[in-house]
Amino acid sequence: MQEKSSKSLNKLALQKFKKNFWGVLSFWFVIACGVIALFGYILAPDNSVNANQMHLSIHSKAPGFTVQMLTLPSRHKAEQSSLNRLFFGKENTATELPITSYSIKNDGIEITPYREGEEDGMTKWISKSKFPKEYSLEQIEKKYIKTKTFVLGTDKYGRDLLSRMIIGTRISFAIGFVAVLISLLIGIPLGALAGFYGGRLDAAIMWLINVTWSIPTLLLVIAITLALGKGFWQVFIAVGLTMWVEVARIVRGQVMSVKQQQYVTAAKALGYTNFRIILKHILPNSFAPVIVISAANFAGAILIESGLSFLGIGAQPPMPSWGAMIKDHYSYIILGKAYLAIIPGMAIMSLVMAFMLIGNALRDALDIKT
Repeated sequence: MQEKSSKSLNKLALQKFKKNFWGVLSFWFVIACGVIALFGYILAPDNSVNANQMHLSIHSKAPGFTVQMLTLPSRHKAEQSSLNRLFFGKENTATELPITSYSIKNDGIEITPYREGEEDGMTKWISKSKFPKEYSLEQIEKKYIKTKTFVLGTDKYGRDLLSRMIIGTRISFAIGFVAVLISLLIGIPLGALAGFYGGRLDAAIMWLINVTWSIPTLLLVIAITLALGKGFWQVFIAVGLTMWVEVARIVRGQVMSVKQQQYVTAAKALGYTNFRIILKHILPNSFAPVIVISAANFAGAILIESGLSFLGIGAQPPMPSWGAMIKDHYSYIILGKAYLAIIPGMAIMSLVMAFMLIGNALRDALDIKT
């Protein structure tokens, strides 16, 4: 009977969530971002590791910039599995040269390298020997000279901004998932123990929660990051270690309320162990607010990581991070190229807002009073 009631309440909550337009829209937006993060190197125009193909001659170009690109293949071929290429990018050993014009000669190609503001620059000779021997000049022209369009333009190092934005989605999603997972693994057990047993154990855990809570989040993250060292995984751990207090306090309050219910008293009378009562009967009925706070924590983790990357102690170059992109280009706002900082800023705002709207929709859907 209780199981049927639980299923009906879940269906009712799902129906309420589906009626929330902004919640559903945000949910599908997050799903789309998740797909982009997972298959980033397939979708990104620059599928090199970290989308780090630099072309300094075409730096800071506006969205839609188009240029001819000559690719010089490398004689050394990197041994890389398709699975590794899918998740970590292609180890690109080829050299790309932006060019203004070219002409095919008998034994090679004469090119004019791209120079900003120069119509007729110095020419450069590329011998046919730089390309595979079995290729004719016509085949070389068709395979190695292409017109490349940078949809979102290029950054100050001449890298494709769209590719950097796509790969940067992984950082935001990864920091959110890992931070929320760490906060749940620490916060749920501590909150459950404090709420169920009370007494000195509750006082000790609450003291730890209050001490952690009193320290400003960003300062605590910076301190943990400096202690663990700069790096990708260190930031994940640091952010997760600062978010467990909110989970612990909510779980503690829920457990203190739920443990007074009659079915908990009946479980004790049947001789069930405290561990089974907490795990099987109390926690499943306390998860609704935990789900809501997890969505908010996901958004908070993205903001914290962006702030740390802006300060230079988050994800380290050349790893693409939206916060680091803002740091690299915020000075361009007064130079007439504000889009270099606005685009990653809008991405952060959109993803954070989506998670907050999902959290609000879940709160309304899971509120039994409504």
